[in-house]
Amino acid sequence: MKKLLLIICLMSFMFSCKTRKRIVDKPEITKTETIVKTEETPIPNVTLKKVYANDTERYIDAYRAIAQHEMQLYNIPASITLAQGILESGSGNGRLSVKANNHFGIKCHDWIGARIYHDDDKKGECFRKYKDAKYSFRDHSLFLKDRKRYAGLFELKQSDYKAWAKGLKAAGYATDRKYPQKLISLIERYQLYKYDKEVLGDKYQNIEEAVLPETYVVVKGDTMYSISKKYNLTVKELQNINGLTDTALSIGQILQVEPSNN
Repeated sequence: MKKLLLIICLMSFMFSCKTRKRIVDKPEITKTETIVKTEETPIPNVTLKKVYANDTERYIDAYRAIAQHEMQLYNIPASITLAQGILESGSGNGRLSVKANNHFGIKCHDWIGARIYHDDDKKGECFRKYKDAKYSFRDHSLFLKDRKRYAGLFELKQSDYKAWAKGLKAAGYATDRKYPQKLISLIERYQLYKYDKEVLGDKYQNIEEAVLPETYVVVKGDTMYSISKKYNLTVKELQNINGLTDTALSIGQILQVEPSNN
């Protein structure tokens, strides 16, 4: 009997050890994290939109290169062209510039191209219409270059925007008596003279630094005698200063009214 109990105890002990062994030997289950490898998303090339303080700055940025090109071809200061464009087109917002790409209010005259009608000095006047604004700038250059009354302007220094502004008014370009001051104000406020400097390079001379003799632009009704009296000169002195041999004058002609220091 004792022997039977010993066998039963021994078998129970062996069974218990085997059960524990199975539990110990059971492989440990570990939790693993799944790592998903992702490629970096490339940042696209984004062109930032330029921000302008006002429409005038936007206009200058859009047309300065065209004005400089015209200066290279026709010797008209880019600053003057830009200032006239700003003033006459309302910084590109005027009806003629929006509907007809006409930035300088050039009327039809002998024009055979497309046209637009607009109220100006008279109701329903005919104005030139262009496919692109650059043709308006070219017509502006030719308008000044090909008309005799503006010939005196091309005797002025291209850096002397003040003289050009006054000369345009004197030659009859505009009826507004404050036209020169308006152009000069725009040029100085937006530093448009720097575009002249870029074109002229080493030839540019700042008018504030230059010592230039005083000049006068001939207007309708002027005579050599009336101009000489205005500047306390004799007719002969005025002729000698300007290298003239007679008293004939033309509207827009630039006269030097004081001796040169050179």
